[in-house]
Amino acid sequence: MAFAENLAALPDVQGKRLRVLDGRGREVAVIENAPGTAGSFRVYAALAAKYGAINAAAAQEGLLIYAEHTEDARLNPGKHPNIDRLFEVLRTGAVLRSAVE
Repeated sequence: MAFAENLAALPDVQGKRLRVLDGRGREVAVIENAPGTAGSFRVYAALAAKYGAINAAAAQEGLLIYAEHTEDARLNPGKHPNIDRLFEVLRTGAVLRSAVE
């Protein structure tokens, strides 16, 4: 399925932004619930709710949700930072926490 279809299947999330925190509690990203990033806001919120954090299993599912954008991110590092972050979780085994505000 395409990203738009996958996104439509995720639960709605209320909030203005999602803060992504590393294992030490340091903020590594902020994903706004705004045009251009609302999809990633929803993906990360859904993954964190399902898995309790953005761990390897969540990252793997996230890459499937991003569908066609995942391959584009793989071919163009830096173009999709929220997908790049999921690749990094898989590469390093890091666990990220998130907080919706």
